[in-house]
Amino acid sequence: MTALQRLFKFNGGVKPAYNKEASTRLPIAVAPTPTLLVIPLHQSIGGMPRPLVKPGERVLKGQRIGGADGNVSSAVHASTSGTVIAVEMRLMPHTSGLSAMCVVIEPDGRDEWIPHGPFDFRNASPTQIHDYLRDSGVVGLGGAVFPSYLKLNPEKQRNLDTLVLNGAECEPYITCDDVLMRERAATILQGALVMRDMLGAGQVLIGIEDNKPEAIAAMEAAAHAVKTAVGESSVKVVSVPTLYPAGGAKQLIRVLTGIEVPHGKRSTDYGVQCFNVGTAYAIFEAIALGQPLISRIVTVAGNVGQPRNFEVLLGTPMRDLIALCGPLPDSDRVIMGGPMMGLRMPDDSVPVVKAANCVLVGSSDLFPPPPPEMPCIRCGECAKACPADLQPFELYWFARAKIFGKAQEYDLFDCIECGCCAYVCPSHIPLVDYYRFAKSEIWARELAKVSSDEARERYEFRMLREEREKQDHAAKLAAKAVARREKAAAAKTDAAKVATTPEQDEKKALIAAALERVRAQKEQIQPENTINLTPEQVAEVAAIETRRAEIREMAKPHVWQDD
Repeated sequence: MTALQRLFKFNGGVKPAYNKEASTRLPIAVAPTPTLLVIPLHQSIGGMPRPLVKPGERVLKGQRIGGADGNVSSAVHASTSGTVIAVEMRLMPHTSGLSAMCVVIEPDGRDEWIPHGPFDFRNASPTQIHDYLRDSGVVGLGGAVFPSYLKLNPEKQRNLDTLVLNGAECEPYITCDDVLMRERAATILQGALVMRDMLGAGQVLIGIEDNKPEAIAAMEAAAHAVKTAVGESSVKVVSVPTLYPAGGAKQLIRVLTGIEVPHGKRSTDYGVQCFNVGTAYAIFEAIALGQPLISRIVTVAGNVGQPRNFEVLLGTPMRDLIALCGPLPDSDRVIMGGPMMGLRMPDDSVPVVKAANCVLVGSSDLFPPPPPEMPCIRCGECAKACPADLQPFELYWFARAKIFGKAQEYDLFDCIECGCCAYVCPSHIPLVDYYRFAKSEIWARELAKVSSDEARERYEFRMLREEREKQDHAAKLAAKAVARREKAAAAKTDAAKVATTPEQDEKKALIAAALERVRAQKEQIQPENTINLTPEQVAEVAAIETRRAEIREMAKPHVWQDD
């Protein structure tokens, strides 16, 4: 019996045709390994992982080929052993048709694993648990692909009241969680207990829509077995009413606990954390077996002869899966996801990624083109159906008019893009397309603003650096000029001060004395050979001396005096 649990309701919701029976008739099959695996490096919310391999390198199954980059990123691994033949841009499984960096592996058929084993999380530090889960590549498999190690952070999210396991799977056609719970309930439950112990949660609530009786019975049996074996009584399997989108995290938390998470808040602020059942299974494989996330269960349904669920290696081309189910001749499109929230693929060659819970094959008969869009009549049906309690018609007008600021004031980013508003719109307006457009424009403008701010900061820093360099250069030139002047003055002073020794000083003194004597002698010249002269010769010499005296007297400057 399902555990008694008081249930609550969320606003809005719709009941589309679910079309789930066809793909649950057969058990999960293992999809064969393709001839070529194209593994995108970007498979989660956050930054682009950096490639860790090069062309020509042989890799093993489970080997990291993309390392987590940044705070919000998750590692990517080789899905099987083989040879890397390229690391290049390839077409991504996205409506835009853009390309992204991928690692292309040619399998060798040996399926050889890397050495791996269990991880003792009980004796590991929070940092070790964080790094291990990040490098295991486990992300949310319900569609959001949010890195699980950020939600399983024991340091920041300790002692939660409730761990919610999401098995609602409300989207039409998708049954991968349903068959996973039917066939591997015990493993899912073990993963849930591991997460509960990591977070210190008091109880585990497993919410499953009541249109999945086999899954409910299997999970209840697994819970009973655990209770019998170890006395574990904190796990409750709860059947919830079938109403799209009961599988939304906030909607399921509301139904199970009555807690309504308001705008701008997280469920952890109220003691609740939510994970998909597929994520719990992947967590168990990563912790108990040491196996990173390299495959997932994928539903192949729609315009095919035999819908079925497969366990698929990540990187397998979608056309290979579709071929296993026998696509019908009038197939004209491939959708990743369900008809409400799925994205049309640009080509059937795109690979299966971690977010691919369903490959839905469409045709014009199965999904006829929508009627022409008509003007909004403000009937309010979209607001009645909105499970996020928004005003879709106001968001539509502001998104269409490109008044994005007002759209944000009406909580545009609280829209989960479930498609309920468009489903009930009598004017056939593709409302979700307008919301996605507005979100993408806001993100683009935010990125442009960030880039502009960074460019401005770089420019201002460059100008500051150049001004500082100019000032430093001028100061250096001035210092060099001062140094040159001081050096020239010092050289001139040194030239004036000729260093002499005592011997040189004595010689200079003797020379000066001799020169002085010569000068004196010139003033008093005595005739040579004046000894023994006759009186006549003496008189002649005297006359000569007198004449010399007269000449010297005449040579002196004449000083004129006034009369």
